Amino acid sequence: MTSPLTSVLFEGDDRQYSPTRLDGWLEFVDGPDRISPPLLTREQMAELSRQELLRYNDSRHVWHANIGPIKTPQLLQLHEDLYEIAGSNRHDGDKAKPAALVDAYPGIGKSTAVREFGRDFHREQIALRGETTAEGHRRVPVIYIALTGNTQIRGLNAAICRFYRLPTAGDADTLAERAVDAVLSLKTSIFIIDDIHFLASANSNSARLVNQLKFLSNTFPVTLIYVGVGVRERGILSEGRSLTEALHAQFGRRTTALTLRPFQVGDESGRIEFRKVLLTIEKKLVLADKYPGMLADDLADYLLAHSSGHFASLMALINRGCYRAIHSGHERLDAELMNRVKNDAAAEAARLELVAALEAGLLTAKPHRRSSRKTA
Repeated sequence: MTSPLTSVLFEGDDRQYSPTRLDGWLEFVDGPDRISPPLLTREQMAELSRQELLRYNDSRHVWHANIGPIKTPQLLQLHEDLYEIAGSNRHDGDKAKPAALVDAYPGIGKSTAVREFGRDFHREQIALRGETTAEGHRRVPVIYIALTGNTQIRGLNAAICRFYRLPTAGDADTLAERAVDAVLSLKTSIFIIDDIHFLASANSNSARLVNQLKFLSNTFPVTLIYVGVGVRERGILSEGRSLTEALHAQFGRRTTALTLRPFQVGDESGRIEFRKVLLTIEKKLVLADKYPGMLADDLADYLLAHSSGHFASLMALINRGCYRAIHSGHERLDAELMNRVKNDAAAEAARLELVAALEAGLLTAKPHRRSSRKTA
């Protein structure tokens, strides 16, 4: 049984990198796609040596932790909108480029979806324009940075320099000049700035936040894609008559607000959509006793209730369930096993209300029409 595991054993290693550094981002962009471990029967696993079994199980743990991306309708719509914004931003350097703000609840998968867009866009630009610029520099079409609590402008500029492997000494203006030189030399056209809600403290007024975002658009000749939580609620896209509201309106005119929604099963189309996603995930699982409909039929309501329809919570729940199924030798997912799996606090807080609605027959994740199952 050694031969079918040869590639898996190598592939089973964790890939440790940070996409907020150039080397890590390039590994994310250019790294090989993961190869699914072979689906072995219990009899085949019994023939493995102890070391081979440990490695096989380890490769399955890594695989289940990195399943994706799942091309949900929400992700595809977001990518379409981002491509439209980035693709039409061919303005000359003297013109500010419109930005995008992806603002959604935590656990929806927005950061993952935007990084996937960044990877696709990066690859396309390299295929179109080549790996090096006319001056011989490495082409870096996209950069990704993630902010931390109470980030100020200097900290933001330092994060950009850190991505490019540039020195981070100096004041905000010095760092900005350094970063702009890198943008122009490496032909960067998109900044993805994650956790934008950490730009300045939560207690600072929205006018200050708008001024900081305006500084970015005026300083860097790129398409800015902000990702955050509750950013619009701070009123930065509002329009009114006061000086502050006029500043907000100017920013709002330059920024397109986008979002990702949770799975919604209040109507048949939503239930069919959720089922298709579960079927896609189900096919990717490497468990000896899995069967068609394990997720999409037998666990649909359970997974909806315990994830509250949030994609990140759903994937965490399934990943941990798979770990327990392998570790315990259960080799399948069912309600009895899943009841021993711990999920994130937010999903647990919403679970009781959803469970009550499901048990009362007021809600279901399963399509009502059998024909929809056949075409799913």
